[in-house]
Amino acid sequence: MNMIECGDSRELLKELDSDLVNAIYFDPPFNSNRKYRLNTSSDLGFDDIWKNNEYIELIEPMVKECARVLKENGSFFFHISADQMMLPNMICQKYFKKVQPIFWKRSRSKNNVKTKLGACTDVIFWCAHVDKPKFNMVYQPLDSYYAENSYKNKDKRGNYALGHVCYTKTQAPDPIKTPDRYYEITHNNRAYKPKYGWRMSIEDMKKLIADDRIHFPAKKVGANPYKKIYAHESKGKPSTDYWDDIHSIAMGAEGRKYPTQKPIKLLERIIEMSTDEGDIVLDPVAGSGTTGIAAKNLKRSYILFDKNPEAVILCKKALQGGK
Repeated sequence: MNMIECGDSRELLKELDSDLVNAIYFDPPFNSNRKYRLNTSSDLGFDDIWKNNEYIELIEPMVKECARVLKENGSFFFHISADQMMLPNMICQKYFKKVQPIFWKRSRSKNNVKTKLGACTDVIFWCAHVDKPKFNMVYQPLDSYYAENSYKNKDKRGNYALGHVCYTKTQAPDPIKTPDRYYEITHNNRAYKPKYGWRMSIEDMKKLIADDRIHFPAKKVGANPYKKIYAHESKGKPSTDYWDDIHSIAMGAEGRKYPTQKPIKLLERIIEMSTDEGDIVLDPVAGSGTTGIAAKNLKRSYILFDKNPEAVILCKKALQGGK
């Protein structure tokens, strides 16, 4: 299912079936009291200026419908500027059980105003109907602090961190159903048999030992072995709720098609962490279609809505060759 439609999302969303989509990225106007244009000579953009209750009358009906069409284990991402996060938070709390803020440091710009704090952070509320929605770990680049404190050990291959090869009490598999996880290994005349079992079969363990990829404790009696995770082989550090490695698209930058366009890497991270191949991703305020492009790159289907005809033309050009 791939769809691009022009119209009021408050009405278009009502036409979708309930429990349909796996993830929703919602990047509405920020209530910034500004006019956004692609550049000074362009009319492409929108006015983010609202009176009285106009803004909440725009936002809440869409959030309500998004909650309806979202699958039980799906994720809804509400993107807003940090200075306008209070109202979206209240609305999200009304329609979702899980509401977790992700902080995106979108720029490294300095503060030239001097009369207030410079704004460089957006908030993306990660919402769901359940406490533990579908989730795939995503990774951020290794920073110097993380690398220095995690990859403290070193051998001939280089610096490495320690990864668990033994289960904890709460993770322990049933010894009757999985007896193959309760075995003993010997190294330098010391026997190791963790109380709650191994995370791998004895065949896989032997391969790691033969390849010198198991870290055995030097002296501590009763300590368990660990798997060596080398810095140069690492995917990065497991992601946190603070994203400072993806930066916004600068004004006038090549590839910028819309005034509030978000970077493709941001959408790919959101989609990758919350969906699998073949899942459906919805963006009810699609702008230039970055969400659809990211979904297509990751082999997901997309549904894109926008009331701006020029934005819809951009979406179709990017994803359907202008059709």
